[in-house]
Amino acid sequence: MGTSGRRVSVKEGRSKLVKWDDLRMEIIFNPRQNEIKMAAKALKDGHLVAFPTETVYGLGADATNIKAVSRVYSVKDRPTDHPLIVHISSINLLQKWALDIPEYAIKLAKVFWPGPMTLILKRNQSVQNFITGGQDNVGVRVPAHPIALGLLSEFENMGGEGIAAPSANRFRAISPTTAKAVDIEIGAFLKSEDFILDGGQSSVGVESTIIDCTESVPVILRPGAVTSEMIENLVGKFLVLNINKIKASGLLESHYSPKAKVEIGRLANPGEGFLALAEIPTPKGAIRLAAPVNIEKYAKDLYIALRFGDQQGLDTIVAIPPEGFGLAEAIRDRLTKASAG
Repeated sequence: MGTSGRRVSVKEGRSKLVKWDDLRMEIIFNPRQNEIKMAAKALKDGHLVAFPTETVYGLGADATNIKAVSRVYSVKDRPTDHPLIVHISSINLLQKWALDIPEYAIKLAKVFWPGPMTLILKRNQSVQNFITGGQDNVGVRVPAHPIALGLLSEFENMGGEGIAAPSANRFRAISPTTAKAVDIEIGAFLKSEDFILDGGQSSVGVESTIIDCTESVPVILRPGAVTSEMIENLVGKFLVLNINKIKASGLLESHYSPKAKVEIGRLANPGEGFLALAEIPTPKGAIRLAAPVNIEKYAKDLYIALRFGDQQGLDTIVAIPPEGFGLAEAIRDRLTKASAG
């Protein structure tokens, strides 16, 4: 930026420059095409761009630029052997990153992309270790958010091949589902050449389903909005949940953790935070963090509720996860990992 400042959201739906300091990045609310193109150019020049997806906000870098990707690891304080997910704009670009793609993976991609699903595939020989954490496979997805797709398209038009984008938060912390949460999490670690694109609250609210497609049958590594039932109905294969087979994003025992201690499956005591479906009343003296009316709303507001608990300075957050399959499994997975933090 030419002056001291950053762009922040304003009521008229655009961005404006406010006095700040020369080390701060720009936050652009509801970016127009020319602003998305500007952010894509920043990526091509080796800078970082945080952008919205339908799942959570990602911290993006040129997936072929080792210096840019190294900054992602540094900003997140993420171990360098922890692989990143590569985002592309279309299934047509999948072969740039993967080899020996099984037929069932193609079928999954054609149905669920763009969408909240990541496929783990045998990596193309050109894919570098700094993306895969030294593994022989690579994670790839096509996000559904229009800003993400616009950014990817502009980046690819400039010669880019993919954007490496883990969640835009410090390692093991709560994933951000708003641009404000991104700023709180990592804003102090970004530079004036970097950007945050504000596309509103993520519609899904939990990270993508991760499916290992390196074997003869698909294996779910991380549950998400693309559920096991949806996958099995499409490919006609039996799926096994196995989180120890390979390294992939979000598979650590402790992850997605607020500063507060998270406990699961009991009623909250006075002074503790409480998160449960709206049908479950708030215990006397507890602090209600969210009262989602259904499982979809629970997923969308999960991380916002955990952040709200930290903003209230709570020591303990008690959550009653929803029962059932599908997206409820993903919510239970995130809360279990948060409780191990």
